[in-house]
Amino acid sequence: MKTTQDIINNVVWKACDTFRGTMDSSQYKDYVLSMLFVKYLSDFYKEKLEQISTKYEGDKERIKRALEREKFILDDTCTFEYLLRNKEANNLGEIINKALARIEEDNIEKLEGIFRNVDFNSRQMLGDTKERNMVLKNLLEDFSNIRLDLRPSHLDSVDIIGNSYEYLIAHFASDAGKKGGEFFTPSEVSTLLAKLVAAKEGDRIYDPTCGSGSLLIKAAKEVGNSNFAIYGQEKNGQTHSLCRMNMYLHEINDAKIAWGDTIGNPLHLEENHLMKFDVIVANPPFSLDKWGAENAPDDVFKRFSNFTIPPKSKGDYAFVIHMIQSLNENGRMGVVLPHGVLFRGSSEGKIRQKLIDENLLDAIIGLPSNLFFGTGIPACILIFKKNRQHKDIVFIDASREFDKNKNQNNLTDAHLNKILDTYHNRQEVEKYAHVSTLEEIQENEYNLNIPRYVDTFEEETQIDLEATKTNIARLETELSEIKVKMNGYLKELGL
Repeated sequence: MKTTQDIINNVVWKACDTFRGTMDSSQYKDYVLSMLFVKYLSDFYKEKLEQISTKYEGDKERIKRALEREKFILDDTCTFEYLLRNKEANNLGEIINKALARIEEDNIEKLEGIFRNVDFNSRQMLGDTKERNMVLKNLLEDFSNIRLDLRPSHLDSVDIIGNSYEYLIAHFASDAGKKGGEFFTPSEVSTLLAKLVAAKEGDRIYDPTCGSGSLLIKAAKEVGNSNFAIYGQEKNGQTHSLCRMNMYLHEINDAKIAWGDTIGNPLHLEENHLMKFDVIVANPPFSLDKWGAENAPDDVFKRFSNFTIPPKSKGDYAFVIHMIQSLNENGRMGVVLPHGVLFRGSSEGKIRQKLIDENLLDAIIGLPSNLFFGTGIPACILIFKKNRQHKDIVFIDASREFDKNKNQNNLTDAHLNKILDTYHNRQEVEKYAHVSTLEEIQENEYNLNIPRYVDTFEEETQIDLEATKTNIARLETELSEIKVKMNGYLKELGL
């Protein structure tokens, strides 16, 4: 039987029960997602070993050489089966940690440091030895479910492990990322952004605040083949590790994901200059406080030399400027931002004016509120392009078109297609979209607040006062007749 998306989702989500009640999901997600990755590596390697052993008819030397050419190498003491056989050990956390360290050591070029932020032997996180061993034993037993077969030939499709990983991250998102304005990008927003920038074959794709990597993965899928290069940077060490795992689970094996603060220390460089990219996608922290404004004048990459430095307490435009400076001569980028970037004044107003005067801003799309986990803040997407062919800017107000669910609002395929069609056709749509000239924007003093350009006002229906008066009189007559009847019924009953 093939392993389906639902099977993986259900089995792994159930594994979360091991931790529920002891810590919140922003903490235990690392254990669950790391074990999913170990199970994937183990099942992948097991099948490769079986295939190669059959091919070389048990010749150990030839089998060894063939395995060394495979994507991953796993020693027998690193497999999930080995861990499961040791589930009753009184030092189970130590055994798991050693296995993870050996996996990194044997695959140092690809997996170095990938488990650095998860400690399966942590007393602080998992309790005293007895309690810790019980939690880890339960976790291994959850992942030993016979239905969770992650061998490539047993999977329903090549994407389902990666999709399940995204499924879990999305479910964990409500407890994570609330600090510093960080919010997980919902799948439909990632899809929309990827389609708006439309990565092509051979493109370099970059996300300077890549989180778990969902935006990069969606952008890469738009290429249609594996001829692309993925680059990302993430400041949070735990999230950086999860992103790297996510790339491998989506069969993106050569992604270059750096760990560090993009504004303070950008790590994707060429000859000591910022690397240039064809496509950039990002959902940076909203209005990040203390983003490093005090260091901006001395930035060795001169990113802010042609711009006013953004305010100390709001880093939105610091990320925008970094991305603009990282675009190649024909590059395009899409970024999710809070609406404040459209109309806030002072230094942000000057930056906005320069971006518009240099003909870099291509479109603004207002999204519905309550799309993002952990916040009801409505966001917008800004599309920038180098070497633009147009001089106008498309404004789309998609804030009122969504499906309302219990906890989150959602965008359907129909909603996404309407946005994409409107953007690509650069068309006027009453109460939905407007194509604005530079002159119009200048008249509005470079204020880009969407209601200034897209009129969504609905006129109230005129009330016919005479008809209303007539209707009231009719109702009063009917009420009097009913009262007379009721009094008659009561009289008959002697009441």
